[in-house]
Amino acid sequence: MSQMDEIRAEIEKIDSQMCDLFEQRMQKSAQVAAYKKEHGLPILDKEREKVLIAKNINNLKNREFEVYYKEFFESVLDISKSYQHKLLEGVKVAYSGIEGSFASISAERILPDATRISYGSFSEAYNAVCMGECDFAVLPIENSYAGEVGAVTDLMFKGDLFVNGVYELGVSQCLLGVKDATLESITNVISHPQALDQCAEYIKRHGLKTQTAENTAIAAREIAEKNDVSLGAIASKEAAKLYGLTILDYDINESAQNTTRFAVFSRNREVMKNNDAFSTFILMFTVKNEAGSLARAIAILGNHGYNMRVIRSRPVKNENWHYYFYTEVEGKIASEEGERMLKDLEKECDMFKVIGTYKPEEKI
Repeated sequence: MSQMDEIRAEIEKIDSQMCDLFEQRMQKSAQVAAYKKEHGLPILDKEREKVLIAKNINNLKNREFEVYYKEFFESVLDISKSYQHKLLEGVKVAYSGIEGSFASISAERILPDATRISYGSFSEAYNAVCMGECDFAVLPIENSYAGEVGAVTDLMFKGDLFVNGVYELGVSQCLLGVKDATLESITNVISHPQALDQCAEYIKRHGLKTQTAENTAIAAREIAEKNDVSLGAIASKEAAKLYGLTILDYDINESAQNTTRFAVFSRNREVMKNNDAFSTFILMFTVKNEAGSLARAIAILGNHGYNMRVIRSRPVKNENWHYYFYTEVEGKIASEEGERMLKDLEKECDMFKVIGTYKPEEKI
């Protein structure tokens, strides 16, 4: 056997070992896909990829191969993601509204392989997951300008679903009209109440009358069907394209930083004990009708080293003058400290529940 034959034989042996390892890795990728499907997590996790790439490159003994190994390992990750995408086909995600709405856009970006199913209201989309019709629901929980989406907060309080992700979608509201419409011809605008709030100054400045719709995309579809040059819709540029409308003005929302936070709801709760990225949790509670009870409950969070980012009160339905509290808290709940904190909180609260954990500041 020549020296070249010996080298080739060694390479074939290594390739055979790599083939076995590749199969093992793809089997693990399938397990990851199953877990993400169960808990409503997206395939792409940029931070996790950065950590993996850096960690594996650091394991190289010969730094001469660094650039080549990085390319090799990135291709392995791409193949793994492609396989996971294939396995996740058939997942159903519910959203409120119709195609072209910001909820639809958000659902597509978070879960690009899922079949999106439209529902007429937040509660219908939420209940579709409760009843097993869909695997997940993507619903808005807060807008940076118009504030919380109270109807969804109420669903979180009384329902049984968990939040396994919160994502920020930059919202650019546009004024849409039919083919022959102009800025001057528009006298009435139709949109969701929050979109109208976000564009209130623009509407006032142009002396427009307003009409509400169930969501922005429905408003776009309505003016397309009526084909009236005096009617405008406030909606996304995607809705304009979808319903054959003209964009008469861009970015008409008052705040240039207009952002809506969307939550992914599922029947299963994600518990990330060893992942520091899931460093924020949503807690809801009611307190006893005693002097200082709310202050004591809040103090418990601080005493255990947790930072409350958000606190809001909402009326408990069908119980006059009773309120529950919605909080978003920085710190890992899946920890010994978290368990101690919850035990202390139980003493001060009539009811409390952890809705879920998520990575803060994830943008889509």
